[in-house]
Amino acid sequence: MEDGAGSFGVRRPLRFMAHRLELREEQVAELAAILDEMKTERAQAAVDHRRSVGVFADALAGEAFDEKAALEAAASRVKSAERLRDAVVRTLKRTHALLDADQRKQLAYLLRSGQLTI
Repeated sequence: MEDGAGSFGVRRPLRFMAHRLELREEQVAELAAILDEMKTERAQAAVDHRRSVGVFADALAGEAFDEKAALEAAASRVKSAERLRDAVVRTLKRTHALLDADQRKQLAYLLRSGQLTI
C-alpha cells in the first residue's frame, strides 16, 4: 500500500480492526496471520513491479527496441497482478470466516465509509 499503510489501508490495521470490531484475543491472533500473509504478497508485488520497470528501461535503452523483453515484462506484471488479486480474495474469505455477523457488518461499514481500504 502507499505511504507505508497496511493491508487494509491504515498504518496499524490490526490494532484498528481489533478495536473497531471488538475482536476476541484468538481472532486478533488469526487476523495477525492473515494480514501478515497479505503484507508479504503486497511486498512481492512491489518487487515484481520494480523489476518490470527495469526491464522496460532496458528495452528502451538499446539501439533497437527489445519488444520480446518488454512483452515478457508486461506478462510478468499481469501474473503479479493476478497473484495479488488471488491473495486479496483469500484474505477476504479468511477474514469473513473469522468474524461473526455483527463484526462482518461493521467491517463492511468501515470499507464502505472509507475508514479502511483494500
